[in-house]
This record gives sequence, structure tokens and C-alpha cells, in this order.
Amino acid sequence: MNLLFSNDRRGEYPPSLYADQVEPLEPFPSLRGERRADVCIVGGGYTGLSAAIHLARAGFDVTLLEAHRAGFGASGRNGGQIGSGQRLDVAELEAIAGKDRAHILWNMAEEAKRLTRAFADQAGVPVHDGVAHAFRKPEEIDAARRGLELLQRDYGYDRIDLLGGDDFRALLPSPAYCGGELDHGAGHVNPLALALGMAKIADGAGANLFEMSHVHHIAFARTASDKTIVQTDTGRVICAHVILAGNGYLGNLSDKVAARVMPINNFIVATAPLGDTAAEVLTRRIAVHDTKFVVNYWRLDDEGRLIFGGGENVSYRFPRDIAAKVRKPLAQIYPQLADIPFTHAWGGTLAITMSRLPCFIRPAPGALSASGFSGHGVALATLAGKQMADAVAGEASGFDIMSALPTPAFPGGQMLRWPLLVAGMGWYAMRDRLGL
Repeated sequence: MNLLFSNDRRGEYPPSLYADQVEPLEPFPSLRGERRADVCIVGGGYTGLSAAIHLARAGFDVTLLEAHRAGFGASGRNGGQIGSGQRLDVAELEAIAGKDRAHILWNMAEEAKRLTRAFADQAGVPVHDGVAHAFRKPEEIDAARRGLELLQRDYGYDRIDLLGGDDFRALLPSPAYCGGELDHGAGHVNPLALALGMAKIADGAGANLFEMSHVHHIAFARTASDKTIVQTDTGRVICAHVILAGNGYLGNLSDKVAARVMPINNFIVATAPLGDTAAEVLTRRIAVHDTKFVVNYWRLDDEGRLIFGGGENVSYRFPRDIAAKVRKPLAQIYPQLADIPFTHAWGGTLAITMSRLPCFIRPAPGALSASGFSGHGVALATLAGKQMADAVAGEASGFDIMSALPTPAFPGGQMLRWPLLVAGMGWYAMRDRLGL
């Protein structure tokens, strides 16, 4: 099944609130015939656009191919949270990579936030500060306290406040949580506005962007001196370097990536402006995510609309009634909103790895891939594009540090990853429902 075309109309953004709030770009042309380029990028989301910007600014001849429209995939339809750190906390990273490498990874994540905010600022897209992490069990507060002490003592990061029950409920008026933490250094943004802003920046930097240009095959180079041929329905690109930036929509273009990166679906709804009721949801204009395995996440936008994501899915197909899928977790957190009308409901495909760390890999000579951001990709995917651009330019230290992190193949590889994920998602969803 090709997820590029399974759940969406070709060339149309999903029916999201974001798509209604942004001014669409004039379409970029489709690829026709043969082109030659220094670098061909597959995918027009944060990763691909960031790579295109950095490479074009460095003087490379860059061609970017997007099967639909720029920002069509997860980059244009996610929760918009610009989180701190990597997907795993620093204590876990220290155990996996050692203390010195964990510090480097933390600093990279800080660079990722700065880079993302810089692109947003250049594109005129507002970023709002503050992301809360909501805890369901007292032991999660204790673990967070230890983590914050480590961050403050060894990493110099003191922008997170730990909040007990009453203080947290003053911020997030819900009985579902016993406390939480508020990261003032994290932020949130309209994700599609950011992606389209980056597309304009890439175009202005001299990158050649092609939309409606579905890559269905890549003949990878066999040696460093060979060329790679990237084939679309209507043309091809012959290049010295290829960057794979399709994330959950990459399909089977690289078996090495597909064995390690699993696409999964997630779903979001939006309400009309809540007016005075907004204070019953959040008393500050922050974003939130909780500690469920099938995470719930939400925020209020500038008009006071609630944008809420959640609900698991064990099929590559979107459910017929996305709104009903998301309404259940929303009602568990805010019972008074159980029957609130939704103005929008949409789904999207992200990608996870076994370790929940992104998969940086060289699938072939002259080929680079970064994907599997596991729900933490707004900033990290943007940095990944820069790191791959740097590697093409001869400075591969950032890419190499990320590629050294463990991202093992799913058991059974590409063929068995899906049934095993279905079983695992069912198990963890049951634990979430039981409050374990």
C-alpha cells in the first residue's frame, strides 16, 4: 500500500484547520524530462526543505521532488510543538551513548530549536513559548524531578518548572492529571505555515522545487564515482547525491530505511473559537502533551480554537470517522467538552523507530536518509536537513553522531514490522486505558 495516495487526494492538502488558515503558495511545476543536479532531495517537508535551503545557500545545484505539495505530509499537519531535547530524555541518552555524547545530542536539540525559530522568524510565522508535559501518576512527578535536577546540574538548562497538582490544574484545569512540567524554552507554531514559509525561503535561495512529482524508483549509485538516478512518473534526475526526506511516506524507495522506520497514523481535530470556555481548557497559550504511550497533545491557537490530537490506529487506512476516534480521549481529559462540535478533523502519517531515536543512515554511496522522528520532529527534522546538507558539503560530524545511535531493524524487517506493531500498539493502548 502506498501511503502517499491511500488517504488523501493527490495534490490537495488535508482538510485541516491549518490549510484553512494559511495563504497557499502558487504551485511549483512538475518535473518533466531529464534534469541533472548536484543533489536531488526526495520529500518537501521540514527535512527536505531545510536541506534545500542550506545546500542552495552553499552554492549547490539542488532539485527537490515532492509527490504532492510542499508541506503536504506530517510537516504540514502535526501538533506544531517545537520540543526540547531528543525523543529520549538525557538520562536514557547517557545510558545509551555515554555522558559526553549525550551532551552533544542535547546541544544539537537546542540548535534545532534555534534553527526552527529562525526559519519561522524569516517567514513571518509566529512561535508561542511554552509546552507542558502532563503526568497521570505520582511516580511520573518523581521521575521528572530527577530529570530536571540532571538537566539543571549537568546541562545548564533551567527553563522547566515542575508543578504539583494544584499549580498544574491552575494551568490545565482537568482532573486527569496529578501534575506536570512546563518548558518555557519549547514552543508551538502553525506547522503548515512554517513549512510553506520554508518552501518560499528555499525557492528564494535558488533551490529548484518540483511538486506533483512522485518518485517511484531510485537507481542508487554503486560506487562514490557513480551517479544516482531518481525516477518520477514524468521525468528523472541524475545526481551526485540524493537525500531521502520522505519520513513516513518514503515507502519502499530504500529497503535499508524501510526495515528500520515504521509509518503510523495519527489524528487531530479542531473546534470553533471557544471564547470564555477556553479558560476551562488552558489558562495560558501553551501546548501540552501527556505521558500516554498513545500520546494526547493539544493547544489553543491565536483565535482560541482547541486543536487536539490523539487516538491510536492499527491500519494504514484512516478511520471513516476521525472525529469519533479523537473525541474519546478528549472527553476523558475534558468531560465538559464531550459533545463539542468540531470544525475540522484530519489524519496524517508520521514514522517511528524501535529505539524512538531518528534513523540516520547512508543507504548507498552518495545517499543520505534521516527519518523516524517518532513524534518529536518539528525541530529535529529541520536540523536533520541541515545535517545532511552539511554532510554533502563535506562536514559530516553531525550526521555521523546521529547515525551512530541505535536504530535496529524491526523484528522480521520490512515484511513483519507491521503485524508486530499492531500487536504492540494494542498492548500499550490497553495499558493506557487501564491507567498503567
